[in-house]
Amino acid sequence: MFNLKFLKSLKQVLDSRTNLLTFSSSQREANEDYIASLSSTELKIKADEQRLEAMVRQQLKEEFPNIEKSSSYDLLVDAVIHNYKSKQLQATDGAEISE
Repeated sequence: MFNLKFLKSLKQVLDSRTNLLTFSSSQREANEDYIASLSSTELKIKADEQRLEAMVRQQLKEEFPNIEKSSSYDLLVDAVIHNYKSKQLQATDGAEISE
């Protein structure tokens, strides 16, 4: 009887560890897949957008002193960046059509 209880408890412990190891390995694979999905192209685009925003902020500060203290400063920065991206898209669309 003692051996049967011991074997059952041992089986439960081993099953729990097996489940944990299976889950852990699947999580590791999911993390690796996620990191691989963040391609260098996406990271470069994000860096380019941050540089563009920094340039817009600097230009606005130079042209309009103390504008960064304005409550609508962030909205203005967003509007300028949106306008720039819209013009850039129009230019690339026009280039693709003419080719």
